Amino acid sequence: MKLICGNANRPLAKAIADYLDAPLSNVEIERFADDELFVRIDENMRGEDVFMIQSTSKPANDNLMELLICMDALTRASARRITAVIPYFGYARQDRKVGGRTPITAKLVANLIAGSGAHRVLTLDLHAGQIQGFFDIPTDNLFATPVFERDIRRVYDVKDLMIVSPDVGGVVRARALASRLGADIAIVDKRRPRAGESEVMNIIGDVQDRRCIIFDDIIDSGGTLCNAAAAIKEHGAAEVSAYITHGVLSGKAIERIEASVLSELVVTDSIDVSAKAAACSKVRALTVAPLLGEAIRRIANDESVSKLFD
Repeated sequence: MKLICGNANRPLAKAIADYLDAPLSNVEIERFADDELFVRIDENMRGEDVFMIQSTSKPANDNLMELLICMDALTRASARRITAVIPYFGYARQDRKVGGRTPITAKLVANLIAGSGAHRVLTLDLHAGQIQGFFDIPTDNLFATPVFERDIRRVYDVKDLMIVSPDVGGVVRARALASRLGADIAIVDKRRPRAGESEVMNIIGDVQDRRCIIFDDIIDSGGTLCNAAAAIKEHGAAEVSAYITHGVLSGKAIERIEASVLSELVVTDSIDVSAKAAACSKVRALTVAPLLGEAIRRIANDESVSKLFD
């Protein structure tokens, strides 16, 4: 087994390598004068089972191209099997046509990954489960729910908890966590006047005097989350926090979170946590390195990965 990584999230890749007690292989990633990427793998990959670890987070296009070019290099180096380990799968929010003359980028990126030589994909909390079907190669979509469940049980008294889905589309995700904790669920009824903006219309469920946890897969600019937290608080919640898998945290997200009614935002390290986010008193990160590392170990040994979905 060989592990390699790009520049998107080296701390996570190193943590995965430490879990597996396997070194990261040397890869040179440089740029030509016009910013084209150049990749050279400095170790023999012929006949190897290779795991390429790379999130497609900001800068999304650069990190995506690093992933594709590295896998092309591995293919041409005669690697036996290439697994693209993508803790955060970018371009996933465009998973269907929302209007005329719009793309389905999740399918486009899936085609690019398979076309660049990947034999398998391992990812975490896809924005929509059906994106698995966009790949024509085996795809394992792990869930951060067990990682969050352990932390919630450590931090909170689960008896007075309520898990909140920030929209109707996330109800299945919220119910999965709530059922593990034996908690109730509530739903934020909202509308999106335009991309990146949301307006809370109503709260479905009685949140009065409850400790509410908003559970979602992505936080980007933070506007939707902060609006939902404010609405939940206005409906009488005793406390509002959030557990969200992928902390994109773009623009003024940290400032919004700091000024919000949220008591805490917990994210994973699927995206490298910025210094600004790490310095925020309300932001805390959990690692998914053991989860991804165990999945890699099982794939390499041709063992079942399904146990990790429980």
